[in-house]
Amino acid sequence: MSTSGKYAKQASANLKDPRWSSIVARDPEADGTFYYSVKTTGVYCRPSCAARLARPENVSFHATREDAERAGFRPCKRCKPDQPSRTEQYTAKVVEACRIIEESETVPSLEELATRVSVSAYHFHRWFKQITGLTPREYAAAHREKRIRNRLGSSDTVTEAIFDAGYNSNSRFYEKSDHVLGMKPSNYRAGGANAEIRFAIGECSLGSILVAQSDRGICAIMMGDDPDELARNLQDRFLHARLIGGDAGFEQLVAKVVGFVEAPGIGLDLPLDVRGTAFQQRVWQALREIPPGQTVSYTDIANRIGAPGSVRAVAQACGANALAVAIPCHRVVRNDGSLSGYRWGVERKRALLESEAQALREEERA
Repeated sequence: MSTSGKYAKQASANLKDPRWSSIVARDPEADGTFYYSVKTTGVYCRPSCAARLARPENVSFHATREDAERAGFRPCKRCKPDQPSRTEQYTAKVVEACRIIEESETVPSLEELATRVSVSAYHFHRWFKQITGLTPREYAAAHREKRIRNRLGSSDTVTEAIFDAGYNSNSRFYEKSDHVLGMKPSNYRAGGANAEIRFAIGECSLGSILVAQSDRGICAIMMGDDPDELARNLQDRFLHARLIGGDAGFEQLVAKVVGFVEAPGIGLDLPLDVRGTAFQQRVWQALREIPPGQTVSYTDIANRIGAPGSVRAVAQACGANALAVAIPCHRVVRNDGSLSGYRWGVERKRALLESEAQALREEERA
């Protein structure tokens, strides 16, 4: 084979390789997953390197830095692939700051945290939010909420638990206790034993569907193949609550949810009982703003909530969503448009998207 033919074959192979797309996009999420070398310059780089794009026939891929160096390539002076990346360096500092917050009796100020991890306050705040999806103050509040949930199970009194968790007064905590716990503190301390959740199971085109409602609103919409398994999952989710089978009136609510699954364009105008971390709730709110018939990527959601470095955390928040369809995590896909995992099965995700797309086409024709 001629030299030009070898170059053409190499270029064709690289252009089909998904790693080439990461290089073209200078995707920081791909950093550390592979490295690439450039024959004409003799250097190897991270996928996110900002240097001018090499010709595909001159590029080779390497699993590790050591592989690239054994092949005779030296590290690029621009992206410095032989050193911790900027993201890795800041991630380490953010982790250190999180530990400081968790171990402090009172919430440290932004300036104090930045000084202790040796970063300017401006850059620290920006990177903290990018990596965790929260501001330092929001992270401190979320940690305090977690601590109050733990303390309520072990303290002698509710008041003792509130002060142990770092709240300055009872009133400060009770202002947001319903949001933090989903119920009264005394009920939470009793393991949710006084909470009542009504539920019913129906059938739709996607299989069995369970709908549950607390006194705050719809708290679970779950789909599956086995009605008994759905009921067990609800019991596991609300372990000490009193589960009550729905009456005829509640069956109408289930029918409304089923109707929404079958015709998503009608909307679901029901109060929701959404319980999750501060970050999860930001993701879920962004999901509810995606119109029927449209899809976005996990990266898009991360950007919308102001946390571009939290793509994996966005995916985890989607997986933690227990309100199928009402919080439409099925409308989130990979960057290339392909379907990724779905809590209730990829086939159900595909069916929901196809149903929404069909409804949108019919609406446009009308």
